[in-house]
Amino acid sequence: MSNTLPTDRYPSSRYPGPRVSTRGKRWGFTIVGLLAGLVVAFVLFQNNSAPIESEVLAFEIIDDSTIDIQLKVTRDDPSEDAVCIIRARSKDGSETGRREVLIPASDSQTVVLTSTVKTSQRPGMGDTYGCSTEAPDYLRAP
Repeated sequence: MSNTLPTDRYPSSRYPGPRVSTRGKRWGFTIVGLLAGLVVAFVLFQNNSAPIESEVLAFEIIDDSTIDIQLKVTRDDPSEDAVCIIRARSKDGSETGRREVLIPASDSQTVVLTSTVKTSQRPGMGDTYGCSTEAPDYLRAP
């Protein structure tokens, strides 16, 4: 019989010890990733509230090339000027006319106004394309 011990025959540097399960690591990384994604989504949702909202209350087709659109605009800060783009659409849904409308600063957060849009075809409906608090200078009176 030999005087060598099993550790001499099988050195530990050549054969590493028991492996740590990668299954636990995967679950850990998955949970951390999901939590980080939820935090990012929550922060983006909280910071993405619109400072200005618009809604078409009514529209009236005047003739084959004109439509009046009644618009309700609600702003977080009514002391700032705003601009909204309203548009006319034909019955097939294509845009036939567009206009930028200046909403001047006021005391009220909600303003209702009516504006006329000239069209290239018979209008079928009026809607709002969007609004911004960055009104261009060419819409303001000199």
